[in-house]
Amino acid sequence: MCIRDSRQSEHAKLFKALDKASKFYQQQLRQHQGRQRAIDYLTSRGVDGEIARDFALGYAPPGWNNLIEALGDSAEQQRTLLKAGMVIERKKPESDAEQNTHKAPYYDRFRDRIMFPIRDSRGRVIAFGGRVLGEDKPKYLNSPETAVLLKHQELYGLYEARQQNKLNKLLVVEGYMDVVSLYASGIRNIISNSGIAITEMQIQLIWKFFSNPIICLDGDQSGQEAALRIAEKLFPYYSEEFLTEKRKEWSKEYLGSMESLSMVPYLSLIHISEPTRRYAI
Repeated sequence: MCIRDSRQSEHAKLFKALDKASKFYQQQLRQHQGRQRAIDYLTSRGVDGEIARDFALGYAPPGWNNLIEALGDSAEQQRTLLKAGMVIERKKPESDAEQNTHKAPYYDRFRDRIMFPIRDSRGRVIAFGGRVLGEDKPKYLNSPETAVLLKHQELYGLYEARQQNKLNKLLVVEGYMDVVSLYASGIRNIISNSGIAITEMQIQLIWKFFSNPIICLDGDQSGQEAALRIAEKLFPYYSEEFLTEKRKEWSKEYLGSMESLSMVPYLSLIHISEPTRRYAI
């Protein structure tokens, strides 16, 4: 088998494992005895069953071995889950007694979290983000980079946004829950950079599918500073004439009634709660 065929075979195993994990988490959101806390949180953010289905939202129950016991029937399957970023390898036991206390050499990465599967542009699950329900840290936990996930190249909600009819307009926000909540409010052309600093490769990916993306960040100081950093990356792409022509169109279309957000339509920074004020960068 050549190197390319071997890599494709390995990727296929990871995609299959990640798809099974997504289905497992979705099942837990429907059936697990502790699912109500997850449902209550989603409901409080305006997310109903239909939206949860559209985004394949799930629930990772508390406990260290739920996923590994459900999907890791063999040593090979457990290693595949490890390569997919779904489990973490335990520290090697120091004694035979400790060796016998664990059923598997791995434990679940995601525990007691609402699960957001991240899909590539073809709809394949490539990673997860998890929002904690208890007191665990961090608040949001992301899959590590794997053979099928390069974080600086992927965007949460891209597959879902591409299913909409209007493919020219797009709103880019910071977090998973921002995407789902706004989607539930009727704003369907929306994606997230998954809480990391947006990269030039992500910008290029956005423009591959959408002609008029708008970057939308929190309206606090850190959001303003992040908006400026993003704008610097956008300078090479558009002329001043094009930007001036488009500002009014973007402002009228996207302001609406949303509050406490900042928007960066290319080089224009717009504060939503004060739609008449514009800050040219």
